[in-house]
Amino acid sequence: MQARDRNSRTGRRKPAGPTPYAERERVGIWRERLRMPDGRELLLRPIEPADAPLLIEGFKVLTPHEVRMRFMTPLKELGEQFADQLARIDPRRAFALVLTEPDRPGEALVGAVARLSVVEGKREAEFALVVGRPIAGQGLGKYLLCKLIQWSRRKRLDRLYGDVLLENEPMLHLVEDLGFTREHVPGEPGIVRVSKDLRRAQ
Repeated sequence: MQARDRNSRTGRRKPAGPTPYAERERVGIWRERLRMPDGRELLLRPIEPADAPLLIEGFKVLTPHEVRMRFMTPLKELGEQFADQLARIDPRRAFALVLTEPDRPGEALVGAVARLSVVEGKREAEFALVVGRPIAGQGLGKYLLCKLIQWSRRKRLDRLYGDVLLENEPMLHLVEDLGFTREHVPGEPGIVRVSKDLRRAQ
């Protein structure tokens, strides 16, 4: 995740959106090749069922702190059933992107996952986002969240929201830069709900 990005001379925020941290080449719908400043290549693509085993492997390298920031509970392992559930989505009600090595699904290391689920009966969706340590700190969290916002607007949703631990300052700074607002979650101390009104002009 990246921290707040402000203009040091004027104090104004820079325009929200993906930062020019990488060369990007579009290779299909929701598919891009990224070249990072250190020369590393990543592939952005929709999640696939074949990614389930690699989600389990990726979970194993997360620290207990990273697990709690993402799942908000001290989850010890990502079981096969849960991983399969995460990797198999209904495209009418959910959307998920992964950043991987440029190999075939089922073979490439999954370094980041961004997903959302449309709330039944409402024009809003809940999002979740995790970026692994090996590729963190390069603006990828912001980049992925912008993709979720883009998908939500295309689906004409009114609102995108997510629950974040109050101590997760990098994530709170990120969503603030993208125009999300905060509200308390009743009965959930230490958790803040962040939401973006998608009906407003970009």
